[in-house]
Amino acid sequence: MELRTAASPRDVKHYTTERLREEFLIQDLFQADEIKLVYSHIDRIITGAATPVSKELKLTAGGELRAEYFLERREMGVINIGGAGSITVDGKKYEVGFKEAMYIGMGAKDIVFGSADGKEPAKFYLNSAPAHKTYPTVLIKPEGTPEEGMTENGIVIVKEENKVELGSLEESNHRVICKYILPGQVESCQLVMGMTSLKPGSVWNTMPCHTHDRRMEVYLYFEMPEDAIVMHYMGEPDETRHIVMRNEEAAISPSWSIHAGCGSCAYTFIWGMVGENQAFDDMDAVAMKDLR
Repeated sequence: MELRTAASPRDVKHYTTERLREEFLIQDLFQADEIKLVYSHIDRIITGAATPVSKELKLTAGGELRAEYFLERREMGVINIGGAGSITVDGKKYEVGFKEAMYIGMGAKDIVFGSADGKEPAKFYLNSAPAHKTYPTVLIKPEGTPEEGMTENGIVIVKEENKVELGSLEESNHRVICKYILPGQVESCQLVMGMTSLKPGSVWNTMPCHTHDRRMEVYLYFEMPEDAIVMHYMGEPDETRHIVMRNEEAAISPSWSIHAGCGSCAYTFIWGMVGENQAFDDMDAVAMKDLR
């Protein structure tokens, strides 16, 4: 597990391009038959990925957590951005398809990731945060009939009110936000997680931008052609910086930083937030005139 320390905005304004990338960019997440994890001191979030190709992969705590098992005092959200796969939690197997997700509550001991076909492996992207209470483990589907809802088998269908369309093509920011883990749908201690998809012709996400001092965030950009890039903008509103990002790379965004991106084409990104509260709209808007 790789460790990253927290960073002060006063220091970050002096970082070189390479130093920015070392501190905030996460690359090479989806490695065949490996689980890659990055532990950030910023709100103690762990960002990672599991890519089972020729074998199943078991999640372990490692020495860094000083825990008997990974979720001994943590919770976790997982979204599959690859082929059909499965996640087995304490002996119960969940089939997890493309863009389907899971919330796994504190106390789950044995977590195993698998792929239905190694030629088209699942790509499980995960965010994990410290937890104080156990909430139910559930499989989350972005689409389904309303009557399915929450079932005895632990399946949650994303509610229509949690699929929000924002922006416009004229402003190049027409996008759909699908909220997976949040209060009232999938309960968690502090983790909030979802996915935003840009419509063709739009390239801006989260613009006009904002900060939220009470929470940090991690972005994973994907569904991008090999030669495409996203200019990920960060920093204080009057001291902005950028990181050039490519397909299936993630960026750590401290609570003091804006987090916006502009791509060479449309793309999709997964956002995960942890911190003081879970209020999706608890943010401090930044006026366009104040950006520098």
